[in-house]
Amino acid sequence: MTGAPAQAPETRRLDAELPEGDDKHQAVEAMFDRIAPQYDRLNRVISLGQDRRWRRRTVAALGLESGATVLDVACGTGDLCDVLAETGYRAIGLDFSAGMLAAAHTAAPLVRADALRLPVADAAVDGVVSGFALRNLVGLEQFFRESARAVRPGGRVAALETAEPSSAVLRAGHHVWFRRIVPFVGARLSHDPDAYSYLPRSSAYLPPPRVLVAMVTAAGFEAVERRTFMAGAVQLITGRRR
Repeated sequence: MTGAPAQAPETRRLDAELPEGDDKHQAVEAMFDRIAPQYDRLNRVISLGQDRRWRRRTVAALGLESGATVLDVACGTGDLCDVLAETGYRAIGLDFSAGMLAAAHTAAPLVRADALRLPVADAAVDGVVSGFALRNLVGLEQFFRESARAVRPGGRVAALETAEPSSAVLRAGHHVWFRRIVPFVGARLSHDPDAYSYLPRSSAYLPPPRVLVAMVTAAGFEAVERRTFMAGAVQLITGRRR
């Protein structure tokens, strides 16, 4: 998940300690390799058991015909692949973390690959999905361009990601949960405090919603929509390939 320049400074402000470029690629890969064995269990705890529901809504938002081929980019252990298969799609999972692929539980075919260089021909698939991957990519714009290249005209993209509530009160509560409680719980259950300190802070890599929607549109998608769940703490970006 590397190979593209970092986003322009006006799109986001980063914590000085967050890595960028090749340093980010290496740090993220090593982190996911380490936490892979506990990843699924911690996802359930951190999301209060809602992550499965969000994945189902992500797949439902595709609205493709049964049998459609969908790439799950940064598939991790294969949760989204399983939902895709249950829905009647042909799922193919891609991830750059060997540790995640080794811990995967899905029956879908898996490929170790870079999200910014998808190993498929132009217009080869019907859809692309990702679950909580955007903030871990080095180049968001390149990822959306690659998704547009890989998806046939009329195909779909759906990207599930963290977000911040618009309400000041809800945002304050979200910060307590995401920035304090999640690192504490993650450190205790995974014995990897660095990883679960990084994950909440990594939301700083995400541009503002309007910029994110504009990126998807500029990459070659139309009817781009952003919807939120859990009082605005989770977002889903969808679009149709022009």
